[in-house]
Amino acid sequence: MNRAALFDVDGTLADTNHLHVTSWWEAFRQAGHDVPMHDIHRAIGLPGEDLLAHLLGDDRDTSEDGTLSAAHDTLYGTYFDRLPSFDSAAGLLRELDRRGWRVVLVTSAGSTELEALRRAIGADDAITATASSDDVSEGKPAPDPVHHALGLADAPAHGAVFVGDTVWDMKAATRAGVACVGLLCGGIPRRDLEEAGARAVYRHPADLLEQLDSSPFADVPPGVDREPAQGERAQGREPAR
Repeated sequence: MNRAALFDVDGTLADTNHLHVTSWWEAFRQAGHDVPMHDIHRAIGLPGEDLLAHLLGDDRDTSEDGTLSAAHDTLYGTYFDRLPSFDSAAGLLRELDRRGWRVVLVTSAGSTELEALRRAIGADDAITATASSDDVSEGKPAPDPVHHALGLADAPAHGAVFVGDTVWDMKAATRAGVACVGLLCGGIPRRDLEEAGARAVYRHPADLLEQLDSSPFADVPPGVDREPAQGERAQGREPAR
């Protein structure tokens, strides 16, 4: 059985959530919308159209969607040459690859943005595949991106672990039947991640790497090709303090 280590990117491997918040805030401001940064931050991780619906409502003027998304993309694109990755993000991916996991990036970013993020992380040698918003018809929190990533890794749901930083990540993984791990470095509170399905929560990639042997990754040993029992699926790890 192949084992799949599925990773969100923004806010999980790259310290970019607040760059997205600033870019969306400015895009909204230019279009005459007053949207608090706190609300924008909570919506980061959703695909663009869903983010707009979440923040502006389903009754918004949808003819503005393209202009707003383009403004965000232009503003965020100015950071492409200096996107920051989190400490040990590359090391975490390489260690999982060394242990035989197939590492797949699962992100709401489009292909151009994903290329910039991969350059920032600098661990292409450890990445098996990527699943971007361009690959599925419905993004997180729908399970479609996770299902697609499992297909790319040729791995079953019970042989995978998903790592992300938003409630959308946790919900997508849970709906796909995949164990999920939350990271606090994206700025979402621990309780929110746990209530959305996180089996364990760590501060950042370096924290997860340090505790890898006691994390949910340790619950998926190599060569095990059986569906876990209900009690095993329900068993979680004690969150890091």
